[in-house]
Amino acid sequence: MSIIRLGAVEYLNARPLVYGLELRNDLFSVRFDVPSKCAALLHEGSIDLGLIPTIEYQRGSSPYLIVPGMGVISDGPVASVALFTARPVSALRKIAVDTSSRTSAGLLQILCREAFGIDPEFVPMPPAIDSMIGQCEAAMVIGDPALYMDYERLGLTKIDMGEQWTTLTGLPFVWAFWAGRPGVLSAAAADALVAARDSGVAASDAIADAFAGPERAALNRAYLRENIQYVLDDRAAAGLRKYYELAAKHEVIDRAQVPVFF
Repeated sequence: MSIIRLGAVEYLNARPLVYGLELRNDLFSVRFDVPSKCAALLHEGSIDLGLIPTIEYQRGSSPYLIVPGMGVISDGPVASVALFTARPVSALRKIAVDTSSRTSAGLLQILCREAFGIDPEFVPMPPAIDSMIGQCEAAMVIGDPALYMDYERLGLTKIDMGEQWTTLTGLPFVWAFWAGRPGVLSAAAADALVAARDSGVAASDAIADAFAGPERAALNRAYLRENIQYVLDDRAAAGLRKYYELAAKHEVIDRAQVPVFF
């Protein structure tokens, strides 16, 4: 059996999905990157299976299959994907957009038009809040930088994009899932991914405590317990299809391909 080259996300919210997989060197070789890098590696064929931003499923040159039943999902506030602004949303004309994930950038475009009633300019930038706010009127930041940001000290308001999506649609949002080309996933590897998720969810407090030091342990625990889910069920799948539908409507993608699973 060939070793599966696995591309994982380095953020806290993905750690329960990969819990213990680095020890399964009989099945996987694992590397960690930001979401956009995971997608780029999958597109170029440098990994076999990646925890990719959901929008990237629509952008691969070859058709991908999704590993069923699991993903990084929110149903309400997500805490780690947010728009930070010192101005009313209705007044925003120029927004800096974190280059780490294209799914969140696409969601921002949808929310601006469907929920906020604005059509601003989007400026891709690295997630450095001072320079983002220095050059634009607001900033979208994802992952651990958004979760840990002391935005009130900076005089900013945090608008949670997971909460905005669920308010708009009544559905969960699927931020990422495992995907790869047909034929790369064996039954043993699929079982190992499910076992890693289940073990990781059960060990979420330990993962939270080990991730970013004791001063952030309580925040990390609450985040993994209350904001992030890991089961891609029927409601989450409906949210995923709705995201693709609206992404096509607002020309974030050319057309919405129906999600297909291994």
